[in-house]
Amino acid sequence: MLFNSPEFLFLFLPVVLFGYVRVIRQGPALPLAWLAVASVFFYGWWNPRYVGLLLASVIFNYTVGSALSRMRGAHRKKAVLLLFLGVSADLFLLGFYKYANFFLSTLTGLGLVGGHDALDTVLPHGISFFTFTQIAFLVDVYQGKA
Repeated sequence: MLFNSPEFLFLFLPVVLFGYVRVIRQGPALPLAWLAVASVFFYGWWNPRYVGLLLASVIFNYTVGSALSRMRGAHRKKAVLLLFLGVSADLFLLGFYKYANFFLSTLTGLGLVGGHDALDTVLPHGISFFTFTQIAFLVDVYQGKA
């Protein structure tokens, strides 16, 4: 669904705005939850197969961020290691989806790997954006800003 498509303009956007207006007086948690669910639905409209990837990435980074926020003072070295592991996992995920087929076809073309077809992966929309946003979140938590 594109932002200028009729589905977005005349169905999705009005439903989300109406729902938001209905829950805005319920405190900050419910409107945020409503927008989060609407965002996941919007993302899944393109390919529902990658909603699980997005949610797993968010849950992973939230867990790492929560652990980082509890580490202060004496646990500085552990926090650096945890930050490194979290960022590395994010970059591995991004690299896998962006470059796995490229490396596999290159190795096959050079004759270093024989008879392998391309992996059945499609580049998820927005993977770079949500990966780098989550890396920034982890760094902010490490620095005590979030």
